[in-house]
Amino acid sequence: MIHNILVQQPAPQGGGWIQQLVLFGGIALVFYFFMIRPQQKKQKDQKNFINEIKKGDNIVTIGGMHGKVYALTDDTVTLEVDKGVKITFEKSSISLEASKRANEKA
Repeated sequence: MIHNILVQQPAPQGGGWIQQLVLFGGIALVFYFFMIRPQQKKQKDQKNFINEIKKGDNIVTIGGMHGKVYALTDDTVTLEVDKGVKITFEKSSISLEASKRANEKA
């Protein structure tokens, strides 16, 4: 009985590929606007922050080390983490400004 019902259905019409193309295009747009674009903006903001660091800024490294910028070179940042204790990091290991982190928690 079920076999007879399935056999009686008309064959699908052509043009289904256009609908699939529109569907995949829509998925690609959603993926771009919700995943790729925000990540690119975040990377751009991070790069700008690292380039604008100056002596005396309080920053946090990716590893969670808090400190004040003591010295800068092209590729490295020396942080003063305690009285007289200085540690050198690559600029790429800086996460964000410590005052911004305090504002995010509030």
